[in-house]
Amino acid sequence: MTVPSLADYKTPRPWLTLGIFLVVVIGVGALIGTQSIPGEWYQSLAKPPFNPPNWIFGPVWFTLYVMIAVAGWRIWMVDPHSGAMKIWFAQMALNWAWSPVWFIGQMLWPAFAVIVALLALIVAFIVVARKYDKIAAWLFAPYLAWVSFASLLNFSIAALN
Repeated sequence: MTVPSLADYKTPRPWLTLGIFLVVVIGVGALIGTQSIPGEWYQSLAKPPFNPPNWIFGPVWFTLYVMIAVAGWRIWMVDPHSGAMKIWFAQMALNWAWSPVWFIGQMLWPAFAVIVALLALIVAFIVVARKYDKIAAWLFAPYLAWVSFASLLNFSIAALN
């Protein structure tokens, strides 16, 4: 494991790689978001009193996706074949799977299983990534907080319905 030096960032390649991470993470997230918009079914569900307004999800996820992309990029720059990178890809797959399971499939408990697995992978990424890049690990802290809250919300809505 070699930590990139300042000289490594003086070429276009790392910045192109960052651009790819940002476009893919935000782009796929946006595509999934536009295909799984909360509709009448979601509106009809009983929700706990701490359910946030729908408008908050877009800005929160955009911000988190930027942080997730940067964290993945930072680990990629250190070691693209690392365990941390494998965990990063696995958590992205579960992240992108949750909305279709919840909103399109309307499967509350399977979505809860997905989000709990996602939560475990976020924690695993933080633990493993710390060995490679502490900033990348810290970039996942707000993501951990949000997905913890989302897990409680998912559980509560499933239990109420």
